[in-house]
Amino acid sequence: MEDASYESQIEQRRLGRTGLMVSALGFGASELGQKRVGLKLAESILGRALDAGLNVIDTAECYGNSEELIGRAVGHRRNDFYILTKCGHAAGLPMRDWTPALIEASIDRSLQRLRTTYVDVIQLHSCDERYLRRGELIEALQRARDKGKVRYLGYSGDGAAALFAITCGVFDTLQISISIADQAALDGVLPAARSHDIGVIAKRPIANAVWLSGSWWSRALYSRSYRLRLRRLNYDFLNRDPKAAVGIALRFTLSVPGVHTAIVGTTQASRWQQNAALLKAGPLPQAEFDAIRQRWRAVAQPDWMGLP
Repeated sequence: MEDASYESQIEQRRLGRTGLMVSALGFGASELGQKRVGLKLAESILGRALDAGLNVIDTAECYGNSEELIGRAVGHRRNDFYILTKCGHAAGLPMRDWTPALIEASIDRSLQRLRTTYVDVIQLHSCDERYLRRGELIEALQRARDKGKVRYLGYSGDGAAALFAITCGVFDTLQISISIADQAALDGVLPAARSHDIGVIAKRPIANAVWLSGSWWSRALYSRSYRLRLRRLNYDFLNRDPKAAVGIALRFTLSVPGVHTAIVGTTQASRWQQNAALLKAGPLPQAEFDAIRQRWRAVAQPDWMGLP
């Protein structure tokens, strides 16, 4: 995959100590499953994203039929992308969450759904710190790696659990909330990730673009926290051109030191070329980046943590 024949339109970055060269823009596949996207549309969305140079697809065991869609839509292009999925929730399996047996069964199910013999990164999915500290889940992941079912181990989550995942020395990647509406990780967790050479995957890097009226996320209960935060943050650029603000938000996240890829979801086939074009402007100018950080420090509340 590192020798892909197409010319990428998107910057690539080394994903920490994994050494994987990942596109700065990745695909977050939760919406594919949540919105029950049809196969033809999934083929168009993912195919056009891969053609544009995107090489990271992130999904999870509990994102509806997302894994199946990915396998059916682009399984034949397995060498063109890295697949990241998650485990920990039973999501239909007749087992308890957060058990070693569930981890093993969930990984096997993901492999079958994705039509692959291995995943590049398997991530514990918003696992509570108390389960991490028991060690048995980590041992289950390590067994899967030893059997060749996964290449690298990751943790997806925020706060104290994310910090423990970094410092325990087992995980290779961290998926964490980073956006104009979610900056708690920048002061505590990310410096630790950089010092341990952890690959960082930014989830919800544009805060679900909740300022775009009429969008699904602007109405979803799940995004209510971001809507309330942005109302109080009242960034100047959100009061001008709402769509141009997507570019500023995405460039902000990718300008954060230590962030390697930002995963964005969509159900519109043309969105990836549009997002790739936004990144051609390069990193956010330092003055704009600093203004967003200063506004966050002035307004953010102690409980403004990453969403699960």
